[in-house]
Amino acid sequence: MSPPTVYFIRHGQTAWNAAGRFQGSKDIPLNDLGRAQAAQAGDILGELIARDGRAIDSLAFIASPLERARHTMELVRSRLDLPPQAFALDDRLREIGYGEWEGSTLPEMRASHPELFAQRERDKWSVSPPGGESYVEVTLRMRAWYGSLSGDTVAVAHGGTARALMVALEVATPDAAADLFIEQGAVYVFSDGRLAKYS
Repeated sequence: MSPPTVYFIRHGQTAWNAAGRFQGSKDIPLNDLGRAQAAQAGDILGELIARDGRAIDSLAFIASPLERARHTMELVRSRLDLPPQAFALDDRLREIGYGEWEGSTLPEMRASHPELFAQRERDKWSVSPPGGESYVEVTLRMRAWYGSLSGDTVAVAHGGTARALMVALEVATPDAAADLFIEQGAVYVFSDGRLAKYS
């Protein structure tokens, strides 16, 4: 049996995304652009499912419990003519925790903890924000999440969890993934040891 394919969607934009504020565990809702991006991702996903010849009822649908991911999943499922709220939640898909830096911009982070900020700039994967998580920790929970899948899955989560999944599945190195921009309104397909983005 081949490993599960994951259709991964980052949640749509929020006001904090637009302002360059790091959200982490904070529950920030989608803005108007974010809702449009979620609908766009749903349309792309529908095209990919049809292209791949998959039965939509054979796919699991799982989201991060944070509101921005849940609302994105509801909009995606609506575009697929599926009951919007009929999906599972998994806490392992939550965003990387930024601790004391949640709600801050990069200049504010640098001003609040200059030495730690500089250390994290040198090693973004291993160094945790104050009171937060490292990408090493997030990679462990994403590896465990992927290992729990019983079949092909649509996941809606976050930029940080996307980067961690890339490293967990060895389609990117930590150095490459650490600064990779994860697009909103796109679908990332993890399949057969490869990654492809559709937008």
